[in-house]
Amino acid sequence: MTIPTQKIIRQTKNWISEVVIGLNLCPFAAQPFNDNRIEYIVSDNDDTEQDLQELAVCFSILENRVEIETILLIFPQAYKKFDDYLELLYLANLLLDDLSFSGIYQLASFHPEYHFEDSGINDASNFSNRSPYPMLHILREKSIERAIKSYNHVEKIPEINVKNLEAIGFDVMQQTLKDIQDDSK
Repeated sequence: MTIPTQKIIRQTKNWISEVVIGLNLCPFAAQPFNDNRIEYIVSDNDDTEQDLQELAVCFSILENRVEIETILLIFPQAYKKFDDYLELLYLANLLLDDLSFSGIYQLASFHPEYHFEDSGINDASNFSNRSPYPMLHILREKSIERAIKSYNHVEKIPEINVKNLEAIGFDVMQQTLKDIQDDSK
């Protein structure tokens, strides 16, 4: 079943609002979100090569449109298995290097089944990187550097997120993500 693009974008925005910003998982997300400086690109491909070409287009968009702070490249039909997504992420980082964009852009990774290597599958801490759909987040390195300079103890963010997510609990976080995905509008 194909999900309409606008619904995918709406669900993604709801996830950013409710989870990423609402739980303060990323203290830098609110400004570009509230300023509408995030570009949402939904890939309807089911082919890794085409998805990597789409990623290259995203780099080009950021190169040419300074009003866009960041891009979320969303894959609603592909990479359902986390291992398949990790392969895409690996290839995406190779492409970043091959196109000489390392140090200019950075990729962050999100997936509905995301789990950190040193965590259990049902650890609430995994929800810091769980999203309604597999996606790549393309960030500007200069923006990251500015954000880090303006935030005391940026290195503590992951530790704080783990603590907060564990306090909320796996079941509540899973239901929150399910509710966002089950959006029937």
